[in-house]
Amino acid sequence: MNRIGILAAGLTLAVGLSAPATAATSVSIGISGWTGFAPLTLAKQAGIFEKHGLDVTLKKVPQASRPLAIASGDLQCAATTVETWLVWNANGVTTKQIFQLDKSYGADGIVARNDIKTVADLKGKSVASSAPGTSPYFMLAWVLNKNGMSTKDVTVVNLEPDAAAQAFLAGQNDAAVTYEPFISAVREKSDQGHILVTTLDYPMVLDTVGCTPEFLKANPDAAKALADSYFEALDLIKSDPAKSYESMGADVKQSAKEFEESAKYLKWADKAENKQFFTKEFQDFSKTAGELLLQMGLIKEAPDVSTLADTSAVAD
Repeated sequence: MNRIGILAAGLTLAVGLSAPATAATSVSIGISGWTGFAPLTLAKQAGIFEKHGLDVTLKKVPQASRPLAIASGDLQCAATTVETWLVWNANGVTTKQIFQLDKSYGADGIVARNDIKTVADLKGKSVASSAPGTSPYFMLAWVLNKNGMSTKDVTVVNLEPDAAAQAFLAGQNDAAVTYEPFISAVREKSDQGHILVTTLDYPMVLDTVGCTPEFLKANPDAAKALADSYFEALDLIKSDPAKSYESMGADVKQSAKEFEESAKYLKWADKAENKQFFTKEFQDFSKTAGELLLQMGLIKEAPDVSTLADTSAVAD
């Protein structure tokens, strides 16, 4: 190699060594300890987000506080239920859902004392539930509505799902709205009460991840990176379930076996299921949920469903 060639090679090497690595996109995502959100935790712990160019911070923020955190800029994205996004958007916290996480098949429910045999028996009773605008409260309203009642027919005691289950097992309140992994504690203690209804009886808990339009516009590749990371986490669960369950369970203080049992009551949505979900089910459910939210007085006007999602991340 001549001197010019050697010099050129040296310059190329020097440039290569000094060129800064592409900066990872920073994003804070608000979640809870809900079993359905656990693949996000796995993606973080297994380095999957990092692999896709994301510097993700997962923040456990109560559902009722998540819209405030988004509005303040503390969160750019969040995981929550489809109808909750409706409430947030109707009340000025503009967001767009980008992919589906899960669907509950018995993972959410209402637990009650053993003398409460039917939903009608809840009339006049105290029911622990998260505040209005949250998924547990909406589930309570949905179930009561389907049985000709409303939240005015019960006394709602505002407690988050974990605290609601703990209080119930401690003998407080007549019933409680909770979800996995906390509802399993009631499954195991039939002397304290029983599971009155779940999402097997009333299929209405559908979770998605959404972000602010500002974040998505400023980071056009982030939505796909988040979705692809989630799908890769699902692949990891299939290929190495034992280690994955151990990792996800540790985050909510469960053993791998306990977490696996909790996960049996829900279905994580892969890419194919995401495409199917956003073609029709999303629109139909959002319309029905919007009508009930109007009746409940939680929104004054239902947002245009077509503005609530950007599905480009799962369209390919």
